[in-house]
Amino acid sequence: MMRDAELTVIGAGLAGSEAAWQAASRGVRVTLIDMKPGTWSPAHREPGYAELVCSNSLRSDHVEHAAGLLKAELRQFGSLLIRVADEVRVPAGSALAVDRRAFSEGVTAALRAHPLITLREELVAEVPAAGMVLFATGPLTDGALFAALTRLLGTEGLAFYDAVAPIVEADSINQEIVFRQSRYDRGQADYLNCPLNREQYEHFVRELLAARRAEVQGFEDRLVFEGCMPIETMAARGEDTLRFGPLRPVGLRDPRTGLRPWAVVQLRQDDAADSLYNLVGFQTRLAFPEQKRVFRLIPGLESAVFARYGVMHRNSYLRSPGQIDVAGRLIREPRLRFAGQLTGVEGYVESIASGLVAGINAALDLTVKEPGFLPGPETVTGALLHYVANPTTRDFAPMNANFGLLAPLGEKVAVRGRKQRREERIRAQVERSLDACSRLVAESPAFPL
Repeated sequence: MMRDAELTVIGAGLAGSEAAWQAASRGVRVTLIDMKPGTWSPAHREPGYAELVCSNSLRSDHVEHAAGLLKAELRQFGSLLIRVADEVRVPAGSALAVDRRAFSEGVTAALRAHPLITLREELVAEVPAAGMVLFATGPLTDGALFAALTRLLGTEGLAFYDAVAPIVEADSINQEIVFRQSRYDRGQADYLNCPLNREQYEHFVRELLAARRAEVQGFEDRLVFEGCMPIETMAARGEDTLRFGPLRPVGLRDPRTGLRPWAVVQLRQDDAADSLYNLVGFQTRLAFPEQKRVFRLIPGLESAVFARYGVMHRNSYLRSPGQIDVAGRLIREPRLRFAGQLTGVEGYVESIASGLVAGINAALDLTVKEPGFLPGPETVTGALLHYVANPTTRDFAPMNANFGLLAPLGEKVAVRGRKQRREERIRAQVERSLDACSRLVAESPAFPL
């Protein structure tokens, strides 16, 4: 049913695209504004909406992992972006990874086809003076708009820096050296693995630490989000740091030797055509010539052709606790809403969840005049948004979905053994979360569509 109510969504990334779709699907006219294709940030490469910049992986799809449970919740809530991701997924073991171009094209096509969504290309520099506005401009919000938002929120704002991993062409990978396997043989053998012996690993680490880094104005290692730590910054923490991090060999055996390598670099398929692979965990700010030289020291990548080198870019976020509520409304001026990484959620799926909740509640506020979609802290969606909005949060920093954010269980798990207790606790949290989502969908005025 069409309504006269209108919502302006600024930013057509993951959060903005999801928010626009959810609001329009509930009968609200939406104007979705994005600066592309007329203006580009340093990190963007594709002209479409919902571009995946850093990686093509939405992380684990198993519900015993927080990211997997979050996706299960979003499927119950009718997420457009998760539906498109499921449609264009590529092999990635137990993870949900997608052909990133097909993903963006699928989301863009759905938004263009919706009769209540008007798309506009514009570089927004000021906060609109009237109407309901949802800002989902992402961590790359900068310049005049970020300054305007900073003035609006009465704070200097915060910033951290993020890194993007390189991508190599599949035909340039030495198939006589790499082997295809997923860790612990879980799911299909979807990863290519480059095995390193101890001598090769130690030589690689030495060259990595000695390599020239690209200049990034204002860069400080302490401002880098831990989940996207540059590989060379991680290596500087100790000789074995990479071997216990992204290069860990556990759960893998080289079929040529029958042994576990000293270290392993994993490559994950990046497109449906199986022509591109990204280096898992290899976010970097090395200079481009140094990336080519050092990463070609990895066995199997001696002649690698780089379709994209790793880059650094500035990521910004707001001091959200005490300023926005769980629905993304600015407490002092509720017509203004925020969603996505700009609020301090970290990660693709987390941004989608933030946009979904903000978009649904914006529609409810404009139509039935009441919020009616507030996932509780027993769900991953609700726990994440409660963290962002909680005025008592100290040392606020971007946050991924994790089980530690969820509300405690009502009773202790009576199982012996630390591992068994954790597994049983997670099973109980998963069951409680999915039950709560089912009840919310059944009781909220936001459903059925």
